[in-house]
Amino acid sequence: MTAAQKVRGACPLTIQEVSRLSGLSEPTLRYYEKIGLIDPVDRDESSGHRRYSAVVVDRIEALSCLRGAGVSVQDMRAYLRHLAEGHREAGQMRELFQRNAERVAEEMERMRVRLRYLRLKAELWDARERGDTETERQVIAELVHVVPELR
Repeated sequence: MTAAQKVRGACPLTIQEVSRLSGLSEPTLRYYEKIGLIDPVDRDESSGHRRYSAVVVDRIEALSCLRGAGVSVQDMRAYLRHLAEGHREAGQMRELFQRNAERVAEEMERMRVRLRYLRLKAELWDARERGDTETERQVIAELVHVVPELR
Protein backbone atom coordinates (compact mmCIF):
# COMPACT_ATOMS: atom_id res chain seq x y z
CA MET A 1 0.00 0.00 0.00
CA THR A 2 1.41 3.38 -0.97
CA ALA A 3 1.49 6.39 1.31
CA ALA A 4 -1.10 8.09 -0.88
CA GLN A 5 -3.44 5.10 -0.51
CA LYS A 6 -3.12 5.42 3.26
CA VAL A 7 -4.12 9.09 2.96
CA ARG A 8 -7.24 8.50 0.88
CA GLY A 9 -10.31 8.94 3.01
CA ALA A 10 -8.24 10.21 5.94
CA CYS A 11 -7.27 13.69 7.00
CA PRO A 12 -4.40 15.20 5.02
CA LEU A 13 -0.96 14.31 6.35
CA THR A 14 1.48 16.51 8.23
CA ILE A 15 5.00 17.09 7.00
CA GLN A 16 6.29 14.67 9.65
CA GLU A 17 3.95 11.93 8.44
CA VAL A 18 4.87 12.50 4.79
CA SER A 19 8.56 12.51 5.68
CA ARG A 20 8.20 9.22 7.51
CA LEU A 21 6.17 7.61 4.70
CA SER A 22 8.30 8.88 1.80
CA GLY A 23 11.74 8.67 3.36
CA LEU A 24 12.39 12.29 2.36
CA SER A 25 13.46 14.65 5.12
CA GLU A 26 11.29 17.59 6.11
CA PRO A 27 13.86 20.07 4.74
CA THR A 28 13.84 18.16 1.43
CA LEU A 29 10.04 18.34 1.28
CA ARG A 30 10.17 22.09 1.91
CA TYR A 31 12.92 22.47 -0.69
CA TYR A 32 10.96 20.53 -3.31
CA GLU A 33 8.01 22.82 -2.66
CA LYS A 34 10.23 25.92 -2.85
CA ILE A 35 11.74 24.95 -6.22
CA GLY A 36 8.40 23.85 -7.67
CA LEU A 37 8.84 20.09 -7.85
CA ILE A 38 5.67 19.92 -5.79
CA ASP A 39 2.94 22.53 -5.91
CA PRO A 40 2.46 24.81 -2.92
CA VAL A 41 1.08 22.68 -0.12
CA ASP A 42 -2.21 23.58 1.54
CA ARG A 43 -1.93 24.94 5.07
CA ASP A 44 -4.02 24.31 8.13
CA GLU A 45 -6.05 27.47 8.69
CA SER A 46 -5.56 27.54 12.45
CA SER A 47 -1.89 26.58 12.71
CA GLY A 48 -0.45 27.37 9.28
CA HIS A 49 1.19 23.93 9.18
CA ARG A 50 1.46 22.08 5.88
CA ARG A 51 -1.21 19.49 5.13
CA TYR A 52 -0.43 17.10 2.29
CA SER A 53 -3.26 15.73 0.17
CA ALA A 54 -3.19 12.30 -1.48
CA VAL A 55 -2.42 13.90 -4.86
CA VAL A 56 0.64 15.67 -3.47
CA VAL A 57 1.74 12.53 -1.62
CA ASP A 58 1.55 10.58 -4.91
CA ARG A 59 3.94 13.07 -6.50
CA ILE A 60 6.23 12.98 -3.46
CA GLU A 61 6.37 9.19 -3.64
CA ALA A 62 7.41 9.38 -7.31
CA LEU A 63 10.06 11.98 -6.47
CA SER A 64 11.30 9.84 -3.59
CA CYS A 65 11.78 6.89 -5.95
CA LEU A 66 13.60 9.07 -8.47
CA ARG A 67 15.83 10.50 -5.75
CA GLY A 68 16.53 7.02 -4.43
CA ALA A 69 17.70 6.05 -7.92
CA GLY A 70 20.04 9.04 -7.96
CA VAL A 71 18.07 11.08 -10.49
CA SER A 72 19.04 14.76 -10.50
CA VAL A 73 16.62 17.57 -9.73
CA GLN A 74 16.96 18.65 -13.36
CA ASP A 75 15.86 15.21 -14.55
CA MET A 76 13.07 15.16 -11.95
CA ARG A 77 11.79 18.38 -13.53
CA ALA A 78 12.02 16.82 -17.00
CA TYR A 79 10.21 13.71 -15.74
CA LEU A 80 7.34 15.80 -14.38
CA ARG A 81 7.11 17.80 -17.64
CA HIS A 82 7.04 14.65 -19.75
CA LEU A 83 4.59 12.98 -17.38
CA ALA A 84 2.17 15.87 -17.83
CA GLU A 85 2.24 15.27 -21.59
CA GLY A 86 1.36 11.61 -21.26
CA HIS A 87 2.16 8.99 -23.88
CA ARG A 88 3.21 11.62 -26.43
CA GLU A 89 6.42 11.98 -24.40
CA ALA A 90 7.10 8.25 -24.06
CA GLY A 91 10.28 8.52 -26.14
CA GLN A 92 11.57 11.34 -23.96
CA MET A 93 10.79 9.35 -20.84
CA ARG A 94 12.57 6.30 -22.24
CA GLU A 95 15.66 8.40 -23.00
CA LEU A 96 15.60 9.99 -19.53
CA PHE A 97 15.51 6.60 -17.82
CA GLN A 98 18.04 5.02 -20.21
CA ARG A 99 20.46 7.90 -19.59
CA ASN A 100 20.08 7.50 -15.84
CA ALA A 101 20.46 3.71 -16.08
CA GLU A 102 23.71 4.20 -18.00
CA ARG A 103 24.93 6.65 -15.35
CA VAL A 104 24.19 4.12 -12.60
CA ALA A 105 25.95 1.36 -14.58
CA GLU A 106 29.04 3.58 -14.85
CA GLU A 107 28.90 4.32 -11.11
CA MET A 108 28.64 0.58 -10.41
CA GLU A 109 31.71 -0.09 -12.53
CA ARG A 110 33.67 2.58 -10.63
CA MET A 111 32.53 0.98 -7.38
CA ARG A 112 33.69 -2.45 -8.60
CA VAL A 113 37.15 -1.00 -9.28
CA ARG A 114 37.24 0.58 -5.81
CA LEU A 115 36.18 -2.68 -4.24
CA ARG A 116 38.86 -4.59 -6.16
CA TYR A 117 41.50 -2.08 -5.05
CA LEU A 118 40.47 -2.32 -1.38
CA ARG A 119 40.39 -6.11 -1.43
CA LEU A 120 43.82 -6.23 -3.06
CA LYS A 121 45.22 -3.85 -0.43
CA ALA A 122 43.79 -6.09 2.31
CA GLU A 123 45.38 -9.11 0.61
CA LEU A 124 48.68 -7.24 0.38
CA TRP A 125 48.74 -6.45 4.08
CA ASP A 126 47.62 -9.95 4.94
CA ALA A 127 50.51 -11.35 2.90
CA ARG A 128 52.92 -8.94 4.59
CA GLU A 129 51.63 -9.91 8.02
CA ARG A 130 52.17 -13.59 7.19
CA GLY A 131 55.55 -12.93 5.58
CA ASP A 132 54.32 -14.39 2.27
CA THR A 133 56.51 -12.56 -0.22
CA GLU A 134 55.27 -14.52 -3.25
CA THR A 135 51.63 -13.56 -2.62
CA GLU A 136 52.79 -10.00 -1.89
CA ARG A 137 54.49 -9.83 -5.33
CA GLN A 138 51.39 -11.22 -7.07
CA VAL A 139 49.09 -8.73 -5.36
CA ILE A 140 51.39 -5.82 -6.20
CA ALA A 141 51.36 -6.92 -9.84
CA GLU A 142 47.55 -6.84 -9.81
CA LEU A 143 47.48 -3.49 -8.02
CA VAL A 144 49.64 -1.97 -10.77
CA HIS A 145 46.75 -2.61 -13.18
CA VAL A 146 43.97 -1.48 -10.85
CA VAL A 147 45.47 1.81 -9.64
CA PRO A 148 45.14 3.65 -13.00
CA GLU A 149 41.47 2.68 -13.13
CA LEU A 150 40.86 4.56 -9.85
CA ARG A 151 41.72 7.84 -11.51
